[in-house]
Amino acid sequence: MQPVLLCLHGWGGSKESFDELRAALDGEELTILTPDLPGFGNEPDPDRPWNVDDYADWVEDWLHKNNIEEPLLLLGHSHGGRIAIKLVARGQLPVRHLYLCAAAGIRHSSLKRTVGNVFAHIGGIILALPGLKRLRVIARTLLYKLLREHDYERASPLMQKTLAKVTAEDLTPLLSTITIPTDLFWGENDTYTPIRDGQTMHEAIRGSVLHTFTGTRHRVHRDRALEIASVIREIL
Repeated sequence: MQPVLLCLHGWGGSKESFDELRAALDGEELTILTPDLPGFGNEPDPDRPWNVDDYADWVEDWLHKNNIEEPLLLLGHSHGGRIAIKLVARGQLPVRHLYLCAAAGIRHSSLKRTVGNVFAHIGGIILALPGLKRLRVIARTLLYKLLREHDYERASPLMQKTLAKVTAEDLTPLLSTITIPTDLFWGENDTYTPIRDGQTMHEAIRGSVLHTFTGTRHRVHRDRALEIASVIREIL
């Protein structure tokens, strides 16, 4: 039976996010599945704001509809890593190995975001004054850039609510329930899911292996595809 590698992309990504990994694994006896998640790529937005469980439900249904029943190698990048953690913690899928690439899922209380929200509230009041309303869009764009909330800025209104829902959930309590072999891949210069998140997951997931890369940021799944493929190839 040929192994199946299911890859779940990050927020704003698509199946093309794994082109480099596909190329790095070319020639291996391995079926690689890279579905577009709802709200991204060719998949339309969901009919309502989703949370992490909704995305996990969708992945389980997608596998069932496509008659995928073989033991899985499950890989998730960023938002896809968040979904992968939820799926493995549920224990409903036959996942034999987990690969987390700069996975999201650890919720941080951010002083920067708190201050930004205060400024946004005050700025909204000021910019509502007559003659200043036309500056509102420019001011909002600058605030998003200051907070590095580009994902929120670019999303549709429904997906903005979805982003708020998925980022509100802290998956830290689920990490200690993961008992399958797990490899984590992290860029040491990642500013979206910082290296300390990878260290936290490594400490919580018993027996996991943390691979770190200097000079690499959040695109670890693309920029270090050869190294990730080498680790995956070890168990094929």
